[in-house]
Amino acid sequence: MTSNTETTNVPALGEYLRVLRNGLKMSLREVEEATSRDVSNAYLSQLENGKINKPSPNILHSLAAVYGASYELLMQRAGYISPTTEKENLEKHGTAATFAIENLSVEEEAELLKYLAFYRDRKGS
Repeated sequence: MTSNTETTNVPALGEYLRVLRNGLKMSLREVEEATSRDVSNAYLSQLENGKINKPSPNILHSLAAVYGASYELLMQRAGYISPTTEKENLEKHGTAATFAIENLSVEEEAELLKYLAFYRDRKGS
């Protein structure tokens, strides 16, 4: 069976969470502390490595708050909800898109987040 994320080339939930965390330069333990231990570092590691694919909405809510990410987008990537309105395609997605001149697709946002993590790593900031 092929998941929606595979057919649209959108990174899997775990990979997306790793990109968000790395973009913020947070360790697994720092995320655990920031979520008031709602998400253990071991559980987050399993999420990021694809061993857990459908965390509870409460976990996703905690991570969205810490990462400054869209809770709705995390719910979509986990398979709880699917985008059904054209309005979503017309709006900017997530925090990476706030500086974009044009609207970004989910794929473009994911690539921007990866590049931002790479850039920050290289720059050492």
